[in-house]
Amino acid sequence: VARRSAGAAPKSGHPKKPVEEPAARGPDVDSLGFQAMDRNVPGLSHVILQKLNMKSYEDYKSAMDGKKSSNDFGIRTYFDMFQKMEDTFKFCAECKKLPDALPDPKSLRRCKRCQNVYYCDVVCQRANWPLHKKFCKKLKLVALDRLVEWLVFTGDIPFPTETWTKPARDVECWEDWFSMQEQLEEKLGAILTGRYMTLLWANAGKPRPDDGELRESVRRLVTDFHSRPLTISLGLRLFGINPLAKALTVHVVGASHVETLNTRLTDYDELTRMFPGHWGMEVVMVGVDVVAGAIMRPPLAMPAPRGRVHLSSYKGLYHDFWESHVETKLATRPDLVVGFHPGFHACPDLLAGWLPTLLLLRDYRLPVLFTVYSEQELKSSLQILVELETHILGFAANPFASLRPEQVYSSPNKAPVYCSSYYIALLGPAASAVPGAEELEDS
Repeated sequence: VARRSAGAAPKSGHPKKPVEEPAARGPDVDSLGFQAMDRNVPGLSHVILQKLNMKSYEDYKSAMDGKKSSNDFGIRTYFDMFQKMEDTFKFCAECKKLPDALPDPKSLRRCKRCQNVYYCDVVCQRANWPLHKKFCKKLKLVALDRLVEWLVFTGDIPFPTETWTKPARDVECWEDWFSMQEQLEEKLGAILTGRYMTLLWANAGKPRPDDGELRESVRRLVTDFHSRPLTISLGLRLFGINPLAKALTVHVVGASHVETLNTRLTDYDELTRMFPGHWGMEVVMVGVDVVAGAIMRPPLAMPAPRGRVHLSSYKGLYHDFWESHVETKLATRPDLVVGFHPGFHACPDLLAGWLPTLLLLRDYRLPVLFTVYSEQELKSSLQILVELETHILGFAANPFASLRPEQVYSSPNKAPVYCSSYYIALLGPAASAVPGAEELEDS
């Protein structure tokens, strides 16, 4: 997916590596497909939109919402849809040939163990096995989860949740969260026996896994769905911001279709179940690639209604939004700013994309929480933030990272990444950047 930052820069699973071979040797990463290959990040790519004869993410959303018939895009059946999605993965993992380059495009063979990678012949499969065997088991989960993810669009996932029975500070990991879900096995069972799970495996073109594997997949996708609201709550806790003391505003900076495609007005209601009786919360998605939908409504100029999480959005650059809305009091100043995988470390032109936003966040001393995919991305991001003389309060593994593995880059044979694996907490300029600050901190 072309996940994009506050500017026009691509988000990335990890920093781009120099090209080691001529471009003619294999397909460009943008051409490789659905789950990962566009811009080196997991997600829905432009390629699948082309395969589905869709012009934009809005078209995809309309089809998923049932507002536009799949027939409008040349998709006649569920089988047709799943096959077209799978087509975007069909390239040889060893020599990188696409089906079009083979004498018989249908001759690509799939690894029977993981159901995820393809080879043009036995020779390539054998040559690739020493590398592929390191990742085969994980890639099996990747392939399963990207099919079961369809149930997020149908509304089966996530299952309904209740008011938390523990204070937010005592919920330290997903195990704690799942332990609060009453009748969990029944809820998972209902998804497994539901209409859409049945339709999925009748049309996926792959054998249906056993119920144990499907339950685990649903659990992983539930964590993927709730990872963002729970990461926001982690930010509130890290900065000592109390939703029970006043109404809050959270800005999601650099939001794209990743955060906004198919987003429903209720998608962050877990925050209300987490903080029953809160004074009201508004979550504003701000980014150039925000997708039109239910949350495409202006930010509130007044605090959010008590006990409700209000979602709104702004399509554009964050520093423009600040100038046009926050400074003019059309939108409330944020109590917390969150950026999910901003990707500024991979921004080819920092000045054009993230720099004005990063400086604004620093100079206005806004509490900021960024998340990243991997340790490598964490190091690269920290280096930039240090160079910008930003005060880094801390960074660590995120206890509410998604448990869903996602495929990275044009070679599937790499360790999968997980959304929001690590977080970085920032507040204002570094002490060395403020004259006299050292004396103030020591006194």
